[in-house]
Amino acid sequence: MSRPPITLIVARARNGVIGTTLQIVGENLCEAVDVAAGERVLDVAAGNGNASLAAARRGCQVTASDYVVSLLDGTLARAASEGLSIEAREADAEALPFPDASFDVVLSTFGVMFCPNQERAAAELLRVCRPGGRIGLTNWTPTGFIGQMFKNVGQHVPPPAGVASPLAWGTESRLAELFGNGVQSLDAPRRHFVFRYQSAEHWLDTFRTYYGPTLKAFATLDDEARKTLEHKLLVLAAESNTSTTGALRIPSEYLEVVAVKAG
Repeated sequence: MSRPPITLIVARARNGVIGTTLQIVGENLCEAVDVAAGERVLDVAAGNGNASLAAARRGCQVTASDYVVSLLDGTLARAASEGLSIEAREADAEALPFPDASFDVVLSTFGVMFCPNQERAAAELLRVCRPGGRIGLTNWTPTGFIGQMFKNVGQHVPPPAGVASPLAWGTESRLAELFGNGVQSLDAPRRHFVFRYQSAEHWLDTFRTYYGPTLKAFATLDDEARKTLEHKLLVLAAESNTSTTGALRIPSEYLEVVAVKAG
């Protein structure tokens, strides 16, 4: 796959502001996958390194990979601040620069699901994982809060023609298609991450400034369309709010995927 356009790289680089709030997801995924000290772990589309840090805290030999170098720099800085050792490699998730069966565990938290070529990305996850090794993913579901946010955004900024929705990774049926006979087992329980902000307006201001998909959408639209999308997203946030304190508390559903590669 050709390198993503610079606009996508810049937008993704800003995702670290959002990504750091998701650290608990990486911790929980490492527990679900049951990483063991000394295992070789690859974090694909690592972003700001939530899963990488979680695995390193558990004594694993961790490699964080991403095509955005600034995000990897942030991962290394976070690791250094905790005295953790992590290797960083600039890499395309659809063409990973590692030999076959290089890792005991391959992880990706809300990362690989955004690859344009889903089949190629899934094949790469399988290729670099050893037989009997584990693949752990977290993917937003179409029916959850983030899935509904993407649905609203897509009504104003349609996805590129011929590119499957990243939310397909958040369905059991698509996962079965992507991994097929390459895995001997696949579990995908539904979990929830809780977004917490001062208000719906605070949430939207953060997401339209720092989260790549919404940042790009608002930058693309004219003033009238921006106001319409803003209204829709504020209504969605308000309707999804479960807080009783006046703040914003939104549970967002995702699949916590644990697959064992066929031997």
